[in-house]
Amino acid sequence: MEQTTETPAPKTEAGQISIEARVSDLVRLGIIGLFAYWTMVLIAPFALIVIWSAILTVALFPMFEALSRLIGNRPVIAAVIVVVGCLILIIAPLALVAVNFADAAQTLIEKLMAENIALPAAPAAIKEWPVIGERIDDAWNKIAGDLASTIIKFQAPIREVTGVVVTKLASIGGGVLSFVVSTILSGLFLTRATRLAAAIQVLASRIAGEKGIGFARLAGATVRNVSRGVIGVAFLQTLLCGLCFAFFDIPARGALTFAVFMLCVMQLGPALVLLPMIIWAWFSWPSATAFLFTCLAIPITVVDNVLKPVLMARGLSTPMPVILIGVIGGTLSHGLLGLFLGPVVLSVFYELLRAWAWPGTTASGNDHPAAGFDGQVQRSLQ
Repeated sequence: MEQTTETPAPKTEAGQISIEARVSDLVRLGIIGLFAYWTMVLIAPFALIVIWSAILTVALFPMFEALSRLIGNRPVIAAVIVVVGCLILIIAPLALVAVNFADAAQTLIEKLMAENIALPAAPAAIKEWPVIGERIDDAWNKIAGDLASTIIKFQAPIREVTGVVVTKLASIGGGVLSFVVSTILSGLFLTRATRLAAAIQVLASRIAGEKGIGFARLAGATVRNVSRGVIGVAFLQTLLCGLCFAFFDIPARGALTFAVFMLCVMQLGPALVLLPMIIWAWFSWPSATAFLFTCLAIPITVVDNVLKPVLMARGLSTPMPVILIGVIGGTLSHGLLGLFLGPVVLSVFYELLRAWAWPGTTASGNDHPAAGFDGQVQRSLQ
């Protein structure tokens, strides 16, 4: 009887120790979660700027490294040159285009709100077109005459849409300022790029071992490819289009240049803007001027077909819908900065997800029995 009465006591004591250990673990996790949440709240206002600075650092590092070697291994001077070059060649034109586009859009919105907008009459030359000339002329003039009544009919939806547009336009100035701060911060990251890369690899190794290091390398390769092959080429085409529009003194060139940039980032190309402009030029300008504009516009339209295979690594291609969703979602969520940030972040997530889900496939999506995850990472870094 004595033995049977003494046996339950150790079980109860062990159960109490187990409960206390679980409570202690929950308390530790709660404290860690509280500090993590508090940290996220504190850094949330700067998160986008820091993320874009990191993307710029990864994209500009090859240029920074080559320039540093060229001037005698002086990383600080090389970082200053890279930052100043970005501010002059990228931020300044972007700011001019964004401000010009905002002014043009605000003027159009004010006219819509005041119901004081009218389309010009169709050019006389259109009526002389064979077969369809008279129909286009009649439809054009009818739309131009009934535009005011159409605006009145859809007045409520137009006011709602214009309110959202005005809010987004008001954030353009903040987006340009964020770009400036991100570019300057990326210069600081470039001077400490080696230490930051080592820290990222250690963190990735602690999270997922050797595969985590592979994911980190793949993410870096994707950032470089998207920033150079998508955003870089889009910016170059936009810059050429803006110079061309300014040289020919095309009206609303700020809005047209911004539209070209949006289309280029979406991988749709500038043809949707340049081809109508070419047609308009042949009906509005002298033949020699229209011919010169056409000779300049057509090479700008196809320049991405030459540059993208050179700038993007072999075997790493993000589908256009991923880029498109990133552009639209990033712009709607974070304004001007999200226009650049969205496609890069979504492309990195897509490549990492594909490498994790299908480790035995090549970057082009075809099965390769001898190719594993490490082989895919090595191909993406070439």
